[in-house]
Amino acid sequence: MLVHALMDDSTRSQAEFGQPVPSTAYRQAVLSCLYRGGLRQTRVARALAALADRADTTTVGFLTGTTSAAVQEVVTVLNSTGLLDDYAFRHPAVAAAILDDMNSAERRSLHSEVAGLLYRQGSPASEVATHLLAADRIDEVWGRAVLRTASEQALAADDVALCTNYLCLVLRDCEDEGERHALSAALARAEWRVNPAAAGTHLAPLREAALGDELDVRDTATVLRHMLWQGDTELTAKTVDTMVRSRTQADAHIIAEVEFIRQWFYGVAVAGRGSDVNKQISQGRSATGDATGLRAKMAVLVGGDATDESVAAVAQALQGHQLDYLNLELVAMALLAIAHTDRTADAAKACDALLECAVQRGARTWQTLLGSVRAEIALLQGDVTTAAERAVEALDMLHAQSWGVLVGHPLSTAIFAYTGMGRHDAAEELLKRELPDATFRTVFGIQYLRARGHHYLATDRAFAALNDFETCSRLMRDGNPNLQKGIPWRTDLAQANLRIGKVRTAREWAEQQLRLPGGHSSRARAVALRVLARASKPHQRASLLREAIDLLKMCGDRLELALAYADLSAAHSELGEFDRARLVARQAAQEAEACHVESPVGNPMVAAEPAAAPASDSSDNVLPLLSDAESRVAGLAALGYTNREISSRIHVTISTVEQHLTRVYRKLNVASRAELPSKVLEHQSPGRPNRRTRSRSSAV
Repeated sequence: MLVHALMDDSTRSQAEFGQPVPSTAYRQAVLSCLYRGGLRQTRVARALAALADRADTTTVGFLTGTTSAAVQEVVTVLNSTGLLDDYAFRHPAVAAAILDDMNSAERRSLHSEVAGLLYRQGSPASEVATHLLAADRIDEVWGRAVLRTASEQALAADDVALCTNYLCLVLRDCEDEGERHALSAALARAEWRVNPAAAGTHLAPLREAALGDELDVRDTATVLRHMLWQGDTELTAKTVDTMVRSRTQADAHIIAEVEFIRQWFYGVAVAGRGSDVNKQISQGRSATGDATGLRAKMAVLVGGDATDESVAAVAQALQGHQLDYLNLELVAMALLAIAHTDRTADAAKACDALLECAVQRGARTWQTLLGSVRAEIALLQGDVTTAAERAVEALDMLHAQSWGVLVGHPLSTAIFAYTGMGRHDAAEELLKRELPDATFRTVFGIQYLRARGHHYLATDRAFAALNDFETCSRLMRDGNPNLQKGIPWRTDLAQANLRIGKVRTAREWAEQQLRLPGGHSSRARAVALRVLARASKPHQRASLLREAIDLLKMCGDRLELALAYADLSAAHSELGEFDRARLVARQAAQEAEACHVESPVGNPMVAAEPAAAPASDSSDNVLPLLSDAESRVAGLAALGYTNREISSRIHVTISTVEQHLTRVYRKLNVASRAELPSKVLEHQSPGRPNRRTRSRSSAV
């Protein structure tokens, strides 16, 4: 009977699935075979199916109330029919069919007995918990502890679904209010990894308990983090400021970390400046007093001027950081802090490593926020194409409710990127999305307003842009004052005022940005210098723009560099220095091409070159070869740099610069420095060979 049923099923399944799979006919034949052997055989088979690889004569006999000899007799019979291989069924589908044939009450009772037996034998918590879950009940007190342990193990293995199943079973039958609170917080931490909105359903009922100081510190931090994620920054601040006084040093450290994130990640006003929590933040120390944690190093980095040492310390801490609920915002802060200190390559490398880990572990929330951070890093590098792609990808990975107020981060990055690419329709579509009102009480709302304002500037709506930038100004003054140097809203106001013709006001705002104490990133300073140059007299612009270009080369923002070159080209053109203008325009076009955006200078300016001399074998028609050092000095001099400025940039003496220029003048037949730009253009022209290219072609 079994052979014929198996043959029939194999024929069908081979056609459907490409391999033999026991299906309905075979499973029914197995059950018929068992029932023919009597009640004892059926009970033993069910016990074997439930115990799986834990089955032996003793455990099966205990479950069935049968002697070891009787169990062995049944096992021998089932082995002879081919159903068993020793104590294990040959195919999992057979064991599943035997258990499925039981009514639900009998099956749950059997799994409950198996769980108790395995617990008394000292089996791993995960094995015992599997049977408790199948039993769908907890008959003994030890069951809750086993399920809690198994849930932690499942979460450590990144099995969020199994973890939540275990916790939900414990929570369902739990009557103690304190334990229910702890279970709800644990459930929220698990579900937050893949869906923050789902975590919110467990945390909402805990809000009052957290505010009433009825939870332990870890669970309170879980609730407060969720409140911040949803934008409730004020109530979080009040809770933190009142509860930390009654805590131990270890507890105070956890709460101080929450407040640190509230102030620096969400960018809200500092509350209770004299409180213990702010002392913890300013000290930047861990619970043991050892300043080795990520928060300690972040406090040093953001609390003062960024140094190579402080940035390196944060980058090193990130390398060994684990992915868990309690530090995602801190990790995101660290990556952005590194990026905004002109070390975008280091930030990108660290972010990519963490993203890879998040993908492998299935931590969707980590993956989305880190993806958003990676998009901003690309934006700071001038890679607007990558920035837009990554930001939109992050936006689509979570729905709006799960993003909370943080939705402003990828949204603003995508709008900035699309605006930089000239894709204004795409930016307009993103602006149709609704943001929670609470977003505008955080730095993410400010960044969104800045992005929208720049989109308005690019689409000739200067007064709308000015309104957004003025709102940013007001919000920044109400927020964390230490973030002033990180968000250049004064430069934004300068750009808007310049567009509407208020040149003096624009100049004042740009100068205010440049005078900020504590320093700021090279990129922020460069953009302010570029705006200041546009608000200055023509003869003052070149020096300001050259400084901006130097800073942009340092920080690596190629899109802003293209714009700075374009402005410098326009400045030279306005002064009648057309050869120099063409030389700089080429640089602008090259940088724009590297960013995959349209050149900010007109094609005629880029294309205009001295007419190429006809090719000839005569050495008179071959431009003299400049050494690398001579080419570098000639290029800088052609752009208007003084000998002293050139010596400072390339780290040689002024005398060496003069010697290089003397040889350049002789080789290019330059009569005066004013003639140098046209000669350099001629030397760089692709239509004119130099001695190096000529010698190579002759060799070929």
